Parts: sequence; structure tokens; C-alpha cells
Amino acid sequence: MTTALYRRYRPEAFGEMIGQSQVTEPLMTALRGDRVGHAYLFSGPRGCGKTTSARILARCLNCAQGPTDTPCGECESCIELGRGGGGSLDVVEIDAASHNGVDDARDLRERAVFAPARDRFKIFILDEAHMVTPQGFNALLKLVEEPPDHVKFIFATTEPEKVIGTIRSRTHHYPFRLVPPAAMLEYVGSLCESEGVVVDPGVLPLVVRAGGGSPRDTLSLLDQLIAGSEGAVTYERAVALLGYTHAELLDEIVDALATSDAGAVFAAVDRVVQTGQDPRRFVDDLLERLRDLIVVAATGDGAAAVLRGASPEDLQRMAAQADRFGAQRLSRSADVVVAALDEMTGATSPRLQLELMCARVLALEPAAPVASGAPVAVAAPASAATAAATTPGPAAATTPAPTPPAAAPAPAAVSTPAPAPEASAPAAEPVPEPPTEPVTLDLVRERWAAVLAALEGISRSSWLLVSVATVADFSGDVLTLTFANASDVAKFKHLLAGAGPSEDLRTAIKRVLGIRVKYLAKHDPASGAPGSADPSDDGPGGGSGPAGPPPAPQSRGGAAAGSGSADAQPRGSADAQPRGSAGTQPRGSAGTQPRGGTTAASAAPAVTDWAVAPIPSSEAPTAVLAPSLAVDDEPEDAPAGFGAHLPTPREGEVITADEPPADDDDAEPMDLDVAPDQAPVIAQRIARAPDGAQRYGEAVVRQLLGARFIREEPHASATRFG
Repeated sequence: MTTALYRRYRPEAFGEMIGQSQVTEPLMTALRGDRVGHAYLFSGPRGCGKTTSARILARCLNCAQGPTDTPCGECESCIELGRGGGGSLDVVEIDAASHNGVDDARDLRERAVFAPARDRFKIFILDEAHMVTPQGFNALLKLVEEPPDHVKFIFATTEPEKVIGTIRSRTHHYPFRLVPPAAMLEYVGSLCESEGVVVDPGVLPLVVRAGGGSPRDTLSLLDQLIAGSEGAVTYERAVALLGYTHAELLDEIVDALATSDAGAVFAAVDRVVQTGQDPRRFVDDLLERLRDLIVVAATGDGAAAVLRGASPEDLQRMAAQADRFGAQRLSRSADVVVAALDEMTGATSPRLQLELMCARVLALEPAAPVASGAPVAVAAPASAATAAATTPGPAAATTPAPTPPAAAPAPAAVSTPAPAPEASAPAAEPVPEPPTEPVTLDLVRERWAAVLAALEGISRSSWLLVSVATVADFSGDVLTLTFANASDVAKFKHLLAGAGPSEDLRTAIKRVLGIRVKYLAKHDPASGAPGSADPSDDGPGGGSGPAGPPPAPQSRGGAAAGSGSADAQPRGSADAQPRGSAGTQPRGSAGTQPRGGTTAASAAPAVTDWAVAPIPSSEAPTAVLAPSLAVDDEPEDAPAGFGAHLPTPREGEVITADEPPADDDDAEPMDLDVAPDQAPVIAQRIARAPDGAQRYGEAVVRQLLGARFIREEPHASATRFG
């Protein structure tokens, strides 16, 4: 009868431990300096040397030449605590799984009072300490906190979080880890040489992999293989006993997948099923092989330093397989196998999952590289219909507004403003080569259309956002962009995992202009034109051209509603605009004439979006008001003075639909020429903060109308349960 390998080769000193230098070195230093604590907590996975280290520490403390970091191995204490020893009276090992109650703790306290029988210390080793109940730990707390000078405690556990904090805080905690494969492979190789056992190539890597980094588990498996073999441990015996896929079968299916041979792939799958092998284990082995191929493809001749235990013939064969696969398809195949491995957990039909996985890998093809000069499609914007400014009143003059040329309809999916007010844009435009001359502001504006075209090929959502921005400045490598809406600025600056509209635009600028820029994104309510439009240019979008119609208001949803040019189109096609857009004003707005009225264009100079422009007093309208709410429509229970102080436009000012006049509080009231039988009305406006943010509801009533509420009640948002 032979003793198990893990017992015959159990370490007897800290120097014999493998893969636990984070524990052995500090303990040896403490022993040399005579700074040993009174309680220790050893934690880590099973079979990694916790109990063995506790026994070695006890030998070091009670050695006749100690305390020492290297036991002599000759004194009675060292012999009794060695591999073949029967144990010492002064070193008590307690199985905490069966001695975990208050009574057991009380018994331990009574035994700790007595001095050691022979050695220097009385040492208590509590194995599986996490099994002790909280009551048992509390009963031990006082003893562990202030033990007698001759008592030492060593707790060993695989679950240190289950040891109550009051005990953990009074111990020196040393975490054990699993042994790395390289160190374990070297250790089992030397052990086989010591035992005189011959093993075939490839057996020891399988044993190390099956052991999972635990020395005890690895030696148990090796002991099983040695006991079941005659003379030598063969690879076939190891594969059959450990349940791994044979290397020949893996080579067969990998070669078939690399050459897209579906018949050979499904024949190999049938062999896996017919031999009774677990499909999940087969997929795990296939993933391991794909990982090895990725390493070989990435490192080349340096793969031997990573794939320890692989023979030169295996490395050469895997290099050929990696070349047939290709690095890109190899990585994508590994992703498919990982997903299939997750799906096979608890699957009722693992063979079906395995076959579907093989079909997905066979369907993969290497992605075609994208040429840097490939044409990128650009959607042609649709011009907005010309909006007319309405001047309500008894004597309204009608003047036709200039209309830009009609544009071709935009694509059915999305209509987005173009960088210039042209009638149409080509469907596809090649990306120009980066310029050789220095990049200036004029050059950026000149090539902004090409930048947007390249951006659309990168990300259409980023293109939709940036296409409404204005290039305000470019100095050094800083590009200043302005947006009409503050929300667009926030969206432009938003990054998720290093990606976003700003990074997409930076890539497009690098492709077109050959430079890498930094950004300065600002919010400018007056910025409604696309990025390529130069403010100095003449025309509908410029500031020095002929007078155009006043811009339409911005809808409540935040979509820019341009009028009179191809500036800012609402999302959608050119023919069908959403409610509240440039073509259809909300009811009661300043741009809509009551029934029976006439629509007229303002004779005032063209103004930018949301502006208040002065006009001659002689041509001022009678009243720039909207017939939305009459003063005599106040409720019967309204307080005295309700509607008595109404805000009025300044003399010589035209108020657009959504912009209040500046400094309402300081404005001087003017006499309105209103017929006696016509009640004054309140101008429908939207409050806007200096930063351009709109205000609604209570803010409008309090700040613009100067009114107070009859009754205020708290509002609770509705829930799905009512």
C-alpha cells in the first residue's frame, strides 16, 4: 500500500512551498526578527497549502533551535510535525466543521489555560474556520483578543468573509493563491523524474490544466494516472481519463473551419457526440485551441514563451492553422465560440447548440478593408418653403418675400441641412486628398462639406448632429463650433467608452484636412446656419444680402425651424413637416394670421433667429400682438387688477414669435391704437434665459405677465399604476 503523492511530497519548510511567495517570505522575515503575532488567518482556494503552512509555522515556532524560519527537522517537535509524524501534544488541530459551537469554544478556552507539555508554545490550528458559528466565535473572542503568552492561534479557511470581523481584525491575514501553470508544470515534471515515471508529451499540460492551479488536486490526478498505467502514462489514457478532447480531433475541426469545409466540421461534431463526450467540454477545448492560435498569430516565434509545454511540432502546426484562418476571422470565431459556451449553460439540447455554433463560424468571412478614398454618399437637403411674417392689425401691408430656388426632395429617411444654401447636392462625392498648404479658417469652411460627407460615412447620427453646427473660428489647432441649442452642445461633448460625435468628427477632419483638432463647442442662440456658411457671404444666409422673411420660431420640441433658406430643416422629408415646424406655425403664434386676415412679409431688415429688430416709428405696426387671450376673458373669480398690467412692446420694435423684448421690466408702455370695441390681447411668447434656455409654464406667467396664481396646488407625476 502506497501513500498518496500529495502526502509523500507535502512541504516541510517554507522554502519548499511553490507559488506562495507572498505568504512565505513575510512569515520567514517575521520569524527571523522574532515578531510573530498571536493569531493568524490563512485563506485561499482548496489545496493551495493553508494547512501545510500552518503546520510549518508550528514547527518553526516549537523547533528546539527556534523560533526559526527553517526547522531543523531533527528535534522531537520537528519529527512529530513532519510528513510521517503522528502529531504533537502541544499543537492541536481542530476540525471546525464539527467543533463549531459554544460548548466547543468553552472547551478550547479551558484547555488554553494550561501551559504546553513540552514545547515553547501551545498552538491551536482551526481548519475550515468559516464553519464556526457566530456564537462560537463570540465565545472565543476574548481568548483570541488577549491570549496567554504561550498560546498561538492559526485559522485556515476557504471563505474568509464568513469569519466575523471582530476575529479577523485581531489576526494577521495572509491570502493564498492558486499556483501559476508554469510553476506547476515544472514541479510535476521534477516529481515524475523523482518517481521514475515516464509520461508522453502533452500529458503533463493536461494534468496541470485539470488541476486548476491546486497542487493537491494536480498531484491527485497525476497519482491516478500513474496508478492506472503500465510503465508509462500515455496521452490516450490521459485524454480518456480526464475527459478532454483529443488533439487530433481538435486539429481536424480547426482545419475544417479554417478551410470552410462544412462536411468535415459536422463529421467531427458527430464524432464528439457518438463517443459520449460532453459537448460543453468540447467547446471549451475548442476555445482553448483558438486562444492558442491567436497567441501564435500575434507573437510568432515568441509563442513558445507563452504556450509552455507545447512542443516545437505543435507550435509549427498551430502557426499553419493560424495563417489559414487569418487574424481577423480567428478573433471573430473566438467571439462566436465564447457566446455559444455561455448559451450552452443549462441547455436542453447541447448538440444543437454545438452545431449552430459551427454554422455561425462557417458563415464568417473576413471583412473587406475600406479604401481611404472610397466615395461616401451625401444626402441632399431639401429647401424650406418661404415663411411669411404676419403683422396683425386693421391696416396690414402685404409685401412678397424673396423665395430661394426650389430644391430636390431629400431622402425619405432623414432631411438634414447642407453646408450651403444650394438647390441640390450630388448623391456621392469622393473625399478629397488632405491639403498641402496650411489649414486656415477659410480652408476649413471651404472643405466643411467634404468633412460632413466623410463624417456621414463614419456615423450618420454624428453627422445629423454636426451638420447643424457653425464653424465660428479656427486658430492653431482649436476649432470653435457653435450650436443653436444647448442640448446639441451636450450631445456633441458626450463620450461613451472614448467614442462619440466629437471623436467621429475628429476622424473625419483628419481624413479630409490631414490635421488633428481640438474643440471649443459653444451655445449661440443666433447660430442657426450650417457650419460651412460664412457670415460675411451675401445671400439668404448672410448678413449683408437682401432682406429675407423673419425666421420662424423654434418649436417646443427643440427642432430648429428655418425659413427662407436651407438653414435648419426639421427632421423628416421636405414635403411633410411636423407640427410646429417652419411650414405650420402653432395656433395663436405671431406668425399666423386669424381667419380672414392676409399674410404679409415684413418690410424690416432681415434679422437673425430670436432677435428684436428696430424699425422706423412711422412704419411700426399698430400692435404686435396675437389674438390668443383677451383681457375680458378673465375668470369670474379673478382677483382685482387681473390683467391690468400687461407687457407691451416698445415703440419701434417687432417681436418675433418666441422672443420677448429685452428688459421688459424697464420698458416704457406705449399707447396702442386699438378700436374701442376690440379688447387688448396678450402677446404669446416664450420666456428665454440669457443662455438661450426656454422657460415654460409658471415662469412665463410670473416673469412676463407679472401675474400671480389664484390657487397653487402640488403636482404629482402620474405613474403606471395611476
